Amino acid sequence: MVMRVLRPGGPRVEGEGTRIGTVRRPPRGVPKSDYASQNWFDVWYPNLAPSPSTVRLGQEAQTASQWADFARKYRAEMATPENSHTLELLATLSRQCNFSVGCYCEDEAHCHRSVLRELLIQKGAAWEPT
Repeated sequence: MVMRVLRPGGPRVEGEGTRIGTVRRPPRGVPKSDYASQNWFDVWYPNLAPSPSTVRLGQEAQTASQWADFARKYRAEMATPENSHTLELLATLSRQCNFSVGCYCEDEAHCHRSVLRELLIQKGAAWEPT
């Protein structure tokens, strides 16, 4: 059983399990009823997305230092009790069933999902590279 980190909207991979969209906003122009059938995600869970001000920091980051500032702020948001409990739950579930988390960003290295992966692994998640 494993967790995968991916970019929603692409073809599904065998055994990827439930797709969890960790994005602030759902895909534009797509009815809720079509999220899963169009391979976006099965469940939209914006709680694990960065806040709007933190998203801007990440999108505007041009240097390693600016990206580190974004990552630090996002990690602080994920350290709240509610989010920390969610991360622990997902880490535990990754050892029981397959699921995937993801965001729309094209470059994973410049996306909160790279930080989210690290946070989940720190909580003990079993994961598989995509």
